[in-house]
Amino acid sequence: MIRNRLIAPFLLSSAAIIISTSACTMSNDSQVANMPGTALGIDTASMDKTVKPGDDFYLYANGSWAKTAVIPDDRSSIGGFVTARDATEARLKQLIEDIAKGDPAPDSNTGRIKTLYKTYMDSKAIDEAGMAPIKADLERFAAITDVKGLSRALGEQLRADVDPLNSTDFQTENLFGVFVTQALAGGEVMPYLMQGGLGMPEREYYLSADPKMADLRTKYHAYIAQLLTEAGVPDAEARAQRVYDLEMKIAAAHATRQQSENFQASAAEWARADFARKAPGIDWESFFAAAQMPGQQKFAAYHADAITRISGLVASQPLDAWKDWLTFHQINAHAEVLPGKLDAAHFAFFGTALQGTKQLLPREKRAISALNKHLGDALGKLYVDKYFPASAKAEIQGMVGDIKGSFAKRIEAIGWMAPSTKKEALEKVRTIEVGVGYPDKWQDYSAYELDPNNAYANVIAGEKVRYAQQLAKIGKPLDKREWWMNAQLVNAVNLPVQNALNFPAAILQRPFFDPKADAAYNYGAIGAVIGHEISHSFDNNGAAFDSTGKMRNWWTPSDLARFDKAGNALVNQYSAYEPFPGLRVNGKLTLGENIADVAGIAAALDAYHASLKGKQAPVIDGYTGDQRFFIAYAQSWAAKMRDEALRSRIATDGHSPGMYRALTVRNIDAWYRAFDVQPGDKLYLSPEKRVKIW
Repeated sequence: MIRNRLIAPFLLSSAAIIISTSACTMSNDSQVANMPGTALGIDTASMDKTVKPGDDFYLYANGSWAKTAVIPDDRSSIGGFVTARDATEARLKQLIEDIAKGDPAPDSNTGRIKTLYKTYMDSKAIDEAGMAPIKADLERFAAITDVKGLSRALGEQLRADVDPLNSTDFQTENLFGVFVTQALAGGEVMPYLMQGGLGMPEREYYLSADPKMADLRTKYHAYIAQLLTEAGVPDAEARAQRVYDLEMKIAAAHATRQQSENFQASAAEWARADFARKAPGIDWESFFAAAQMPGQQKFAAYHADAITRISGLVASQPLDAWKDWLTFHQINAHAEVLPGKLDAAHFAFFGTALQGTKQLLPREKRAISALNKHLGDALGKLYVDKYFPASAKAEIQGMVGDIKGSFAKRIEAIGWMAPSTKKEALEKVRTIEVGVGYPDKWQDYSAYELDPNNAYANVIAGEKVRYAQQLAKIGKPLDKREWWMNAQLVNAVNLPVQNALNFPAAILQRPFFDPKADAAYNYGAIGAVIGHEISHSFDNNGAAFDSTGKMRNWWTPSDLARFDKAGNALVNQYSAYEPFPGLRVNGKLTLGENIADVAGIAAALDAYHASLKGKQAPVIDGYTGDQRFFIAYAQSWAAKMRDEALRSRIATDGHSPGMYRALTVRNIDAWYRAFDVQPGDKLYLSPEKRVKIW
């Protein structure tokens, strides 16, 4: 598996679950008002007022919802992300159906959307084609006779890692992944080479002694054999054993999750000649030529030690094992566009065994996901033209400006920070590039040629187009305004090497944003999201980058020590949370997200207070402004996940589960005043133990 370490840690959420409420549809004649709304915003029906806020603020805000919410069979979780995504998908479905009724030119973006959707949805044709569409790829692997040929095949399989939301199933047919952006040391845009090659989400799934992980390994081994058998691959059991044994070795070669997210230790730059010297095993000239980088002389070796170890495996492990590995992963990564029995087997492991999901998502929803992946900007432009009015963009841009301003004031007020550190921090806030709604420039898909009768070929072609789009950036100046998310994606992201943020149009709806609601609600919900992403520029990883996106230490030693001390206190606070007996939240792994939550909610609260312009906040339905703010925040993190998914989240994800993110409020002084939280209450922290970062 390949994770984009330079984006994924800075997402609002990879799999976050938020309270389920009705979505607010935006359209050109939509509900967006010129004046701020005055509605309550918070969902009082979701609250459990029998719970004392100071004992369990999460249940106080969400307890009634938690008792009645039911996770759909085709989901591993339920909450606001699911609700907002479903609402977005309903709009996208209507757009696609309208296109399907017409007769667009095949080489137009609407024509490409129609063709990809039609071929993906035609399950009957996919079943009738059987394994014929993938035959040439499997024959290519079978024809490998030596390490040179293997290296060429591994290079041909290389794909660009450009999907930060998908944290558990990146291009698993790739031994390495490529991510293209500015060098960590600043300067030119270059390709990053990253570890990959695993079918399960992380190395710990292969190496952990936990009995549940061991059980998943047994099921994964059986799945490999089943998939190869269903695909008609002869001697499937023996080949599955070779694939499994090889992946165990690849997992042992990987950097750990925490090592991988240590940017400062991952900034190695290698010249082309360094690969043969530092990572012998692969025929690197054949590899890079096949990867369409025959003349590239500089690379970021992001997982340098892992690259060395994995390359050694290419030479030391049996050639047949590698050929079997290539065969399995090509089938596994594209099971959804191969015969239904393969698709079902893939879901049984990755959906049910790993995530606890009982039922496969409807084909049409997965078809929309395929369009988002391969024609995301083409579909995104149609989406924003119809559903995201300029007034919504203007309102959010105003909130962003307010929260940036409040964050800057918080920096200015820090008494312990040296003037030199403070100056750099303020410059970083000032120059953050914030994208709201959609990008300035849309991707060009003119090179994407689709087959009206071959879903597998269309997915492969889409992967290659995305790869070419990324390679085209190499050697050019960094585009700080480049987007890494589609406009129709319900999420948000911080981009440290660009010092930039993306807030896609699709997240700007309930339960995150409601133009009819009072400011307290919107600042507590979407405002905290905005503050969270701004704060990522100053978390334990983001703070290592300066205003230009260059990774350098701009801290004095004493300031950095003070910052690290506060971070350690937050590590200890979150490591005390125990969702299952003996399984605690990993405070170190989740530190960046937890810092962003603490600093983000504080900045959003300041911005809300400033928006009142000195006036007293209105009391609405008995709730003060600050109470509505904090309840909106806690309700935005209401979560219900299947046990399997929650265990996976804790083991692999840098985000704390939502019920604990809601408890961030215990570090904010104003929360204690708003709900009269006193010593003796379970969540009470004495003032000196409340973590204040930025």
